[in-house]
Amino acid sequence: MSLKNINEYLPTRFWLMKTEPNVFSFADLQQKKDQKEFWDGVRNYLARNFMQKEMHVGDKVLFYHSNAEPTGIAGIVEIVESARPDLSALDPKSKYFDPKSTKENPRWFAVTVGKPQKFSQFVSLMQLKEYKELQSMLLLRKGQRLSILPVSEEEFHFIVELGSQKK
Repeated sequence: MSLKNINEYLPTRFWLMKTEPNVFSFADLQQKKDQKEFWDGVRNYLARNFMQKEMHVGDKVLFYHSNAEPTGIAGIVEIVESARPDLSALDPKSKYFDPKSTKENPRWFAVTVGKPQKFSQFVSLMQLKEYKELQSMLLLRKGQRLSILPVSEEEFHFIVELGSQKK
């Protein structure tokens, strides 16, 4: 077995990734020629560790619009490339610049997401709060602000069902 194919032997994991739609939206991803994007600019160590050590090609992701009206989930994407150094940390002109990060010792990593599948209907945060099936979801816990969160398989499939319902 080559390491290149190791991901096919790993279980699929499920995630929620937040983005501000005025910075990068689900529609922006859909409009990209190759429909994939390097998820750079994350500057939280736990979120970085999720991307660097836990996320694998093929993992499914709920694409969440934060700081929007309403906030919620627009669709799903997939991890299409494993984590690699986030070079925006090396660019002094970038708002994501980190002077402690170097090419030899990068501090920040990011994955590439792609294969967008838009929901038939947007699933708002308010809707998510209505279901007892989601009451233990990390996103719904008070004070939860992390931009990348693990999601259980049950929560993921429940939300996909909500998003797939016809309006």
